[in-house]
Amino acid sequence: MTDLEAALRRAVRGEVGFDTTSRALTTMDASNYRRVPLGVVAPRDADDVAAVLEVCREREVPVVARGGGTSIAGQATGTGVVLDFTRHMNRLVALDPQARTAVVQPGLVLDRLQDAAAPHGLRFGPDPSTHGRCTLGGMIGNNSCGSHSVAWGTTADSVRELSVLTARGRRLRLGQEWAGAPEGLRDLVDGDLARLRTGFPDLPRRISGYALDALLPERGADVARSFCGSEGTLGVLTEAVVGLVESPRARALAVLGYADEAGAAEAAAGLLPLGPLTVEGMAVDLVPSTEGLPRGGAWLFVETGGDTEAEARARAEAVVRAADVVDALVVTDPGGQRALWRIREDASGTATRMPDGSEAWPGWEDCAVPPARLGGYLRDFRSLMSAHGLRGTPYGHFGDGCIHVRIDFDLLSDAGVARFRRFSEELADVVVAHGGSLSGEHGDGQARAELLPRMYGAETVALFERAKALWDPDDLLNPGMLVRPAPLDTNLRFAVLPREPVDVAFGYPSDGGDFSAAVRRCVGVAKCRTTSVPGAGVMCPSFRATGEEEHSTRGRARLLHEMLAGELVTDGWRSTEVRDALDLCLSCKGCRSDCPVGVDMATYKAEFLHHHYAGRRRPAAHYAMGWLPVWLRWADRVRAAPVVNALASVRPLTAVAKRLGGVAGQREVPRLARESFSRWWRRRGGRPAAGGGPGGDLVVLWPDTFTEHLSPSVGRAAVRVLEAAGLRVALPPTLRGRAVVGDGTSRSALALLTARRGGRVCCGLTYVSTGQLDRARAVMRRTLDLMGPVLETSAPVVVLEPSCAAALRTDLPELLHDDPRAARLAARVLTFAEALERHAPHWTPPAVNLPAVGQTHCHQHAVLGDAADRRLRASAGLTGELSGGCCGLAGNFGFEAGHYEVSAACAEDQLLPAVREAPDGAVVLADGFSCRTQLEQLAGVRGRHLAEVLAEGLAEGLE
Repeated sequence: MTDLEAALRRAVRGEVGFDTTSRALTTMDASNYRRVPLGVVAPRDADDVAAVLEVCREREVPVVARGGGTSIAGQATGTGVVLDFTRHMNRLVALDPQARTAVVQPGLVLDRLQDAAAPHGLRFGPDPSTHGRCTLGGMIGNNSCGSHSVAWGTTADSVRELSVLTARGRRLRLGQEWAGAPEGLRDLVDGDLARLRTGFPDLPRRISGYALDALLPERGADVARSFCGSEGTLGVLTEAVVGLVESPRARALAVLGYADEAGAAEAAAGLLPLGPLTVEGMAVDLVPSTEGLPRGGAWLFVETGGDTEAEARARAEAVVRAADVVDALVVTDPGGQRALWRIREDASGTATRMPDGSEAWPGWEDCAVPPARLGGYLRDFRSLMSAHGLRGTPYGHFGDGCIHVRIDFDLLSDAGVARFRRFSEELADVVVAHGGSLSGEHGDGQARAELLPRMYGAETVALFERAKALWDPDDLLNPGMLVRPAPLDTNLRFAVLPREPVDVAFGYPSDGGDFSAAVRRCVGVAKCRTTSVPGAGVMCPSFRATGEEEHSTRGRARLLHEMLAGELVTDGWRSTEVRDALDLCLSCKGCRSDCPVGVDMATYKAEFLHHHYAGRRRPAAHYAMGWLPVWLRWADRVRAAPVVNALASVRPLTAVAKRLGGVAGQREVPRLARESFSRWWRRRGGRPAAGGGPGGDLVVLWPDTFTEHLSPSVGRAAVRVLEAAGLRVALPPTLRGRAVVGDGTSRSALALLTARRGGRVCCGLTYVSTGQLDRARAVMRRTLDLMGPVLETSAPVVVLEPSCAAALRTDLPELLHDDPRAARLAARVLTFAEALERHAPHWTPPAVNLPAVGQTHCHQHAVLGDAADRRLRASAGLTGELSGGCCGLAGNFGFEAGHYEVSAACAEDQLLPAVREAPDGAVVLADGFSCRTQLEQLAGVRGRHLAEVLAEGLAEGLE
């Protein structure tokens, strides 16, 4: 233990982390930069902050205040001690609806303040797209803005008073009329009034530099306002009094379509006199799908408010009439508005990939110019990008003249970094020529501070340095930011990564087969850190259960980044720090769809476990549950289900078996079916029943391990419904060779003469989830051999278990990327609902006419989609929305020892509350075996597959 660490542990009551994991989690924010801190402290209160400052001052160790870590300019990274305010100093201290103010701690997430203010008809005005994870302290440090700034301004406009600790331990209460000003600050201002009155651009989004002009007497000498945007370089915020605004009772969203972004930019300023709440712009390059958007190549999102829906709509329609548009859409439905806003908010992540999949980066993320000059600025900006051979798609706050853009800088080579510098210098001159600010929202940090003399001139920057010295004479707080900055092309986070691709098992097709590129996908926007999931979202259940950064998708990606870098995490694939962080990853795949940049932590986890345990003994659970298909087939082969079930009811025996198998003691062992699905199929005759239409399409029903041995009732129900819809059902062949497709047994004379023994098909899911990738590949290749005759037909493969369907759709082609049969089989996979919709489009399901509750399977949400299921449920009269999130059992995860508490917490997040609040008679839908098991074991509720519900409806219709 170092002297610094020991001193901090003695001085503070909060957590002190000098371990590898704590440091690795804070090496980066959402910028291009990386710095390795000495340690991290999570203070419990202002006294803890004061103690940290004293200890660090004595040892001349820098201190960096950090909130959600979503800063895009590098200002939330440092080489000294990082203060993490999100763990303890995250409370809403008070809310006064009459005064319209709130008292907040710096680690409070913005959405928590919005949730508390909403019942009073109030809200905090600024709302960055990261509102679900950014903190009030970070917003004050950056002077954040958000989409509603045309109506409610920047964070500085909402700040009333700030409680601040200086590096030398003074406690100040900042406010107007010089309240809390450090000694000498007033003299500095009085000595340079002319410069402060004329040397700052007049535009709504001037965030660059120190806001010393807020100290002018005619502006109320507002020390609190001047402190906003100082990026933690002047003092450490411990509490803030902020103002709230009245939230419109009703809102409407006008989406205006233009031919291109230039047309949208030219139109934005002209809409401001109509008093909109937002004027946001984005182009088609950033939209995954234009479905639901009006025609056009670019759009303005113009929100209006009113006391009634009719009033808000009337204002939105007035905007449409005033705008010269290609097409327009007005939406008043809150759900429809949220869906459209998600497209805009996710742009900060989707912008990190160009349309061809190549990488793009921040650095010139948020310049701002006067709104009336936005069109001209964008033309010059694009011209400069073209001159440097760069690409990027601008979007952002068009009404404020603030543009966000990620550019495809090459930050991996010396030549690329040199071009990054040249472009940055030239673009700074373009911004200044248009009367703009180098930063219009995210601050200067390391990305732009070096260029501030181009914007302000050397004398004003010298004034900034004098102000910094008055607040922090020892340069202890966040050094290298704003004044005396580090060069913009140093400390780049990519410099430490390996230059050659790492040898890996998966193909990573979207990243050119490069695992480092896959890990680089995480840019730190931290959508995985949101504590509530809108709609059907899933990511990230383990973070919501624990609240720990290392259990977020971002945290795990950071550790993998450091593993590849080899500086902090020095033992590579054998790293225990990475293993422990991944241990609570449920492999739910939620990040694959919910992360704006498509980080796929389930795949990364499987890859890591594959290497981590190569040549070594694995945890018992990997053998007990990873090889589950083998154990269940053996039990079925010797017809041991009654004996296994009887033994499972003897608690002492079960306790020993669970301990040996690495199974959580709290878990009940699922009962094996007395008759497997395939045995039932053979007893039935192994061929389509008379109910199946003779001319109907042939579908191959996949007998996954769970349906086969644990829930054969689901398979039987699916057969009944598919045949009732006129389809011919077959099972996959079980022998290799020229097997017959259609009878499900492959026991014709010709087949037996030419076949080799093959066994059962298997998607390999349990081997993938436990990182046994060599075994998974062997199982998958055997499956492809067996499925050869199926692939020679046009028959789809219907998979009832969502996790198995997802494995076949994604894991199979990505793990067997060298076998073209894998992609062919993946393309054949359909869900139960998709099969009915595509191959029996005229069939009408039975009228169940009941409310439905439950949860969309996380793998279905992430990989398969549930649009067909929604339509099928609606056709059957099953009403209501299924919840999002993850059930928490997640295959082997919830059964493994040490995971029970997190597993149960994940279920309590959305699934169990939805089931408890269900109306009488509601159907509990759960297509996944894990989901049904979790419901039964934690709530005593029987969940059913949609096929079972429809089969029951068919039976009732015959009575």
